[in-house]
Amino acid sequence: MASLEGKKAPEFELEGSDGVRHALREYAGRIVVIYFYPRDNTPGCTKEACGFRAVHQELLDMGVVLLGVSRDSLKSHDSFIRDFGLPFVLLSDPEATVMKEYGAFGEKVMYGKKTQGTIRSTVVVGPDGTVLKHWQTVKKAGEHPAEVLAWLRER
Repeated sequence: MASLEGKKAPEFELEGSDGVRHALREYAGRIVVIYFYPRDNTPGCTKEACGFRAVHQELLDMGVVLLGVSRDSLKSHDSFIRDFGLPFVLLSDPEATVMKEYGAFGEKVMYGKKTQGTIRSTVVVGPDGTVLKHWQTVKKAGEHPAEVLAWLRER
């Protein structure tokens, strides 16, 4: 999929780990970081989530909303949040509907084999709903949250 940068971010409405249904339109006027990840409680996803946990306060101080999205159930999200003290909302997209719209689900290569699955990626949506930055494929999950923060500081 082509980069979403400069395009209107696809609208979504998903159930959140906080028991609330979240829609992108609710965050109009704010910067929203949406990171897509394959699975709760796996090594790479845990590193990435803990990295976002480490920068979360600074994101809040900047007025940025952080949302994580995976196909996992809300029950799985609850456990992941509890086990790692995650201070942000995780959204459940069991059918990967939203992920597909954001280019975060599709063909990928894992251990040399082509497969269908979640593509670790991140978008930054601006206050007007336009995608400001799109990391189409995140290679170093543990380092990525600091990269997102650095990008936001420099903009």
